[in-house]
Amino acid sequence: MTALTAEQPTSARSNATTPLVSLRNIHKHFGSLHALRGASVEVYPGEVVALVGDNGAGKSTLVKVMAGVHAADSGDYLFEGEPVQVRKPTDASNLGIQTVYQDLSLCSNLDAVQNLFLGRELKGAWWSGGRIRRAESEVRARELLTRMRLGNLSLTRPVGAMSGGQRQNIAIARSILWTPKVVILDEPTAALSHSAAEGVATLIRTLADQGLGIVVVSHDIHHFVVNSTDRIEVMRLGTNVASFKSRDVSGEQVVNAMVGGNEGVNLAG
Repeated sequence: MTALTAEQPTSARSNATTPLVSLRNIHKHFGSLHALRGASVEVYPGEVVALVGDNGAGKSTLVKVMAGVHAADSGDYLFEGEPVQVRKPTDASNLGIQTVYQDLSLCSNLDAVQNLFLGRELKGAWWSGGRIRRAESEVRARELLTRMRLGNLSLTRPVGAMSGGQRQNIAIARSILWTPKVVILDEPTAALSHSAAEGVATLIRTLADQGLGIVVVSHDIHHFVVNSTDRIEVMRLGTNVASFKSRDVSGEQVVNAMVGGNEGVNLAG
């Protein structure tokens, strides 16, 4: 299988000097399980950061702390350089952090417009019966998809009849409809064909080029992670064990760091 062909950026970080979001020395317990043991991650505007690690490494727990699903037991959470308290998902959303989970949370019987505005429908005034403003919703949806270079997606076709890549694109589009600053993506290329994964990788780069910070959790090391991100943070047993610039590392080096097979590699980057 050939590598994804999304254009690799020329720099691994934008010119911004302050991260959009920074989690430092995060600890999290679930009863007797010490899931995070001083884990850290930071994301700059225009940067795609991959969190990788074996099952149980703590990457999903760390992004759930970022997303407000879990509250950290200790550590620092900074947004645009300022300390913040993120204890629930609405706290993260209010800061401008949106998450697309692997299950996508789409309604298969609804079309793209209905899914994009699901739970946040545009409605008329109370004296009009609060009718959904479908025409306005379609205009906003088309503007968004065009900006994301997804103008060929149907607005009226049920999502359940779309391909896996198209459904992933709809889920990502929904996350940025409300102009976030950071988007977290959980396994965005899982179960996709190679061509669909290429399309998602291109979309992610488009969003980063527009100044968003992107955090990706992925097991697709050799193709998506190495070829379509800027920086790779490797986790093992709840802590960071390596950090690489994606353009300077091979998939084999990343995997070695994940499993602890080569301490020289683990300390690289």
